[in-house]
Amino acid sequence: MDRWRYTCPRGHRTWEPTNHHFWCERCASAENVDGAFDQLRDKVTGELFARDEVLLLTETGPLDTDLDTEGSA
Repeated sequence: MDRWRYTCPRGHRTWEPTNHHFWCERCASAENVDGAFDQLRDKVTGELFARDEVLLLTETGPLDTDLDTEGSA
């Protein structure tokens, strides 16, 4: 997955996965905007992906063992 292909609902690429949802740094720093959101947008296709549909793997394994283990999505 090319992480930079995916954005928060407001189009920012400064998102991070956290606690079964996503969080956007730029949104969180804006006045009256919540940085938490539930779906990533694919900038190429426009498709939306919920956190439980996204497997995030690091060099040492799943980012979140509850969500990012093969077969959990």
